[in-house]
Amino acid sequence: MRLLMMADTHVPKRARDLPVRLWAAVDEADVVIHAGDWVHEPLLDVLDARARRLIGVYGNNDGPELRARLPEIARVELAGVRVAVVHETGPATGRERRCAARFDGYDLLVFGHSHIPWDSEAPGGLRLLNPGSPTDRRRQPHATFLTAEITAGRLDNVVLHNLSR
Repeated sequence: MRLLMMADTHVPKRARDLPVRLWAAVDEADVVIHAGDWVHEPLLDVLDARARRLIGVYGNNDGPELRARLPEIARVELAGVRVAVVHETGPATGRERRCAARFDGYDLLVFGHSHIPWDSEAPGGLRLLNPGSPTDRRRQPHATFLTAEITAGRLDNVVLHNLSR
């Protein structure tokens, strides 16, 4: 199972659309995960129509229309991997400990908010992934997204993709 993870797209405020390379990755993915801050409801419609399967949550910059359609936290099992998705996890300091307690029983937590790519493991084995942002790199050298595979109930081949602007 091929996963694509993105967050903090901020369309159309930070970009008119998602980068072409990201749309190509959407077409290749079995599951697309968006960890919030869509900003504009039409992006949800287009991504939902184009993705084979879409899992998304709302973020702090998402208005009432998006909040009515998306949960704050998504919880799903994908090919034996228990996945939670949330936009915000709080400060980087202590993140693994907090998230391990909050998402006990999960294998993977996908989150956004900071626009900073993150890949760590909490005590107990929870993997924390933040794909950064494909449209608003802020202080990062590149705009980014993540891909991964689930094979035999394990998350494998996690790759951070850098997008040139």
